[in-house]
Amino acid sequence: MTTEALGAAVEELLRPVTGTALSGGAGGAAALEPLVREVLGALAEGAARRGGPVAAASPADLARGVADTFGAARGTEALGRLTELLAHGSADPADPACAAHLHCPPLAVAVAADLAVSALNPSQDSWDQAPAATVLETLLLEEMAGLVGYDPAEAAGVLTSGGTESNLMGLMLARDRVLGAATGRQIELTGVPRAGAGVGLGSAAGARPRILASAAAHFSVQRAAALLGLGEDAVIPVAVDSQLRMKTGALTAALERCVERGQLPVAIVATAGTTDTGGIDPLRECAELAARYGAWLHVDAAYGGGALLSDRLAPLLDGIELADSVSLDWHKLGWQPAAAGIFLVRKSETYASLARRAVYLNPADDEEAGYPSLLGLSLRTTRRADAFKIAVTLRTLGREGLGRLVDACHELAVAGARAVAAHPRLELHGQAGAGEPVLTAFLFRYVPAASGGAGASGGASADADAVRADEVNAALRRRLLREGGAVVGRTELPGEGPGRVRLKLTLLNPHTTVREVERLLDAVVAAGTAEEGA
Repeated sequence: MTTEALGAAVEELLRPVTGTALSGGAGGAAALEPLVREVLGALAEGAARRGGPVAAASPADLARGVADTFGAARGTEALGRLTELLAHGSADPADPACAAHLHCPPLAVAVAADLAVSALNPSQDSWDQAPAATVLETLLLEEMAGLVGYDPAEAAGVLTSGGTESNLMGLMLARDRVLGAATGRQIELTGVPRAGAGVGLGSAAGARPRILASAAAHFSVQRAAALLGLGEDAVIPVAVDSQLRMKTGALTAALERCVERGQLPVAIVATAGTTDTGGIDPLRECAELAARYGAWLHVDAAYGGGALLSDRLAPLLDGIELADSVSLDWHKLGWQPAAAGIFLVRKSETYASLARRAVYLNPADDEEAGYPSLLGLSLRTTRRADAFKIAVTLRTLGREGLGRLVDACHELAVAGARAVAAHPRLELHGQAGAGEPVLTAFLFRYVPAASGGAGASGGASADADAVRADEVNAALRRRLLREGGAVVGRTELPGEGPGRVRLKLTLLNPHTTVREVERLLDAVVAAGTAEEGA
């Protein structure tokens, strides 16, 4: 077949197929324009049909509706119908009554920037797939390093999918550096030696590696330990106070026990912003203990890192600049579409075990000729240019503008906590007067009439009241979801036995008003009263 015939055959294959226009090239913008208008219209229709923070439906009813529309949507109707379906069936973090999770309403400017990335589709695994984006990510990371307090000239980092990936990277580098130094091996090559296999390399060589993290640390710490061959049991939970902050004395005692048992403290994970209370561990003290015991300090600031944007709240993270590695998520207190995670190390040389050479992506002679590669900084190969939306947002609003959003959300949380403390049927975690929310989240519960509240009598009656309170609080949250009235979080305090279920508000919409937060609490009380009578 001739070249002309092959070209005609390709054209014939595509002629009857709709939706094959591409988003890039000189004609990409024109191809996108009508489709974007259709998406915007469908988003508005879906939101109007939803009419609140979440669709009023049971999980089974919602699943049937999704299946029916998915089955019926075909051809040119598919984009509009499925977009409307998604909007209708989504929990909307921009609604003041949607306040369950660290699930932010993204800034419109960030979403618009992300559309550009989706249209151009640069991949960060080689320079020739993302020339400008490679430079932008490098410049952004230098700014982020400076924000944390690192020397940008000495630090290194990468954009990640979020805190889970960042925590894995921090603990991987901790394993390789600390365990590698103890054993004299390249752990990333030889693997984790079994306990007792010191083979004459010193007492630390055969020691069981240990990771110390607070009892309120993110579950991804245990997951990372499992993936790294250390085992979830390698993570030692450290006691926390009433605000779920790691106790320095308890950490010191845990480290001493490790040494007494011949175990090797590989890493301390300090949390800057627990998911439930926004509690921040004593970072400077953690850094001092890590240095004393030769452990790597990783700070999980996926939530609390947003405080660095605020002049008022930034001092809460005093000592973060001493960490060996840090995790930040701008899809939380940064108002970015997911994913917008950032992983940073204080010293670029500690990144050595992640370095990779793939001759088809980053050949040495290309780098020597001035074509840089980010491949050896990430656990991923194909990777979106997620730095772009953050860069656009920072240049649009600046740190001051973003800091105002952080402060607004913090003030909302303070007002909400005070409203809970003043309400006769609600109980603030730690009781009224325990202090203001650290960041933008707080815990509370509805107090059923029969329970007698915090002063209930002891014994079997108190246990029964605690069980009843747990049941009512769990059920009222589901009622609010089913009726489409609100999306409220649910968690449990550390410990054993009944009475630990708590509701949670995480306020990440800076445009929400104090009155809207109060109305949300009124809805919680109404749902609790309805559950008591059910």
